[in-house]
Amino acid sequence: MDLNTENRMLKVIENLDNRLLSIRAGRANPSMLNGIMVDYYGSLTPLNSIANVTVPEARQLFIKPFDKSALKNIEKAINESNIGIAPNNNGEMIILTVPELNEERRKEYVKQAKSIGEEAKIALRNIRQEDNDKIKKEELPEDEEKLYLEDVQELINKYNKVVDDKVKEKETELLKI
Repeated sequence: MDLNTENRMLKVIENLDNRLLSIRAGRANPSMLNGIMVDYYGSLTPLNSIANVTVPEARQLFIKPFDKSALKNIEKAINESNIGIAPNNNGEMIILTVPELNEERRKEYVKQAKSIGEEAKIALRNIRQEDNDKIKKEELPEDEEKLYLEDVQELINKYNKVVDDKVKEKETELLKI
């Protein structure tokens, strides 16, 4: 079995975590703003490197730029990012108020989480398939080959359970009112 098999599977889990974080659960989370790039003096800069993002309440985010002249550009970047929240600029900082999720929206997000989980499982199965092919090509003694194949299967079982647990956790978070 390839030593980097587990590392590759861990990367799938890491990607799953990042993608699940992007699903809003009706609570403010600074990670909602990950990936928002702001035009700052002519170059695109990650929002979190030009502003402080805090969570004063469960459903609010405060974005306080280090340089007040960036406020308008931050507001524009948030509007263009399609996160579904209108920024409120008070001249000092930008306040984002995360709306309550309705039942229909929650179910939609649960479907999205399950879909992301399924994609992670497909990635894990692809890793297993690649490793199984490598093991079979090595022309090892039958019992040794069987042991390696079982090791790969144990790994995929372990990580499939991790995926299921993380998706279930996100589902619980989304459906909790």
